[in-house]
Amino acid sequence: MVRNIAGLLPELETEDFYLLSGVEQGMRFSEWVQREKLTDFSGLTPEEVDYRLERCLKRGLVEKKTIQYEGYTLQFEGYDTLALRALVEGDTISEFGAPLGVGKESDVYEVKSYKPLALKYHREGYTNFREVHKERDYTSDNEHVSWMYTARKAAEREHDILESLYPDVSVPRPIEQNRHAIVMEKMDGVELSQTRLEDEQVRGVLDLLLRELTRAYELGYVHADMSEYNVFVSESGVKIFDWPQSVPTDHENATTFLRRDLKNLVGYFRRKYPSHISDDLESDRVADAIADGSFESIADIE
Repeated sequence: MVRNIAGLLPELETEDFYLLSGVEQGMRFSEWVQREKLTDFSGLTPEEVDYRLERCLKRGLVEKKTIQYEGYTLQFEGYDTLALRALVEGDTISEFGAPLGVGKESDVYEVKSYKPLALKYHREGYTNFREVHKERDYTSDNEHVSWMYTARKAAEREHDILESLYPDVSVPRPIEQNRHAIVMEKMDGVELSQTRLEDEQVRGVLDLLLRELTRAYELGYVHADMSEYNVFVSESGVKIFDWPQSVPTDHENATTFLRRDLKNLVGYFRRKYPSHISDDLESDRVADAIADGSFESIADIE
């Protein structure tokens, strides 16, 4: 888990951010930025660079490595700091709250502005860079990418997809995006995996989710990572989240991803509620009905 840096923000001075931005700029060309180049990238004097490096190293925002030269790179905490400051200065958020969820590919915190919101830091590529680079479309066309680039592209992609889907599909409303961070609506309810539905709710909730996936397909997207862990259930309905790996419906593997999504979702309901979801409900038939626009209810497919 990457450390929460919100408490550090008041300690940092403007010149510290110049230094962090300079390292960020240098990392476009190399994972480790030469100490001598930081004066140009940051606009600081050599003496000021030395002082700011010491402050940022002490706070775990950058890392130093001596190879053929003395090089510096951002830690994820340093990248978080740059994104958070930009969102605060842009008046997108005003307060930072408690963690809402921590995973291998993202950390989510409650934040506030005019109402409670959620701040999601993308972590793709930080601990499993090779796998993410190989599997994700948004990095596969680039031979030389860093964790920073991978996480930023994931955030940009998810934000764009949410903007395309909201409000026609029940997804979190996107508010703002900066670097690898997205601010979005805070979701009410409980994760589907942690929910025990009442008998009379089971089929209705599954139908509701399938209709949302149908609308997403009509708008040109397949989730491609659908599971009980990417759904919130509340009294007002459902919300489907985590869309950075989504693929367009004209993607060469869209049908495969759609069938996998439906296998995961229908399989989950069948395992947890076997008396309500029969073996006659074939996930591939549901996927075909979504793809051809004929899906209305699981009762029509069983």
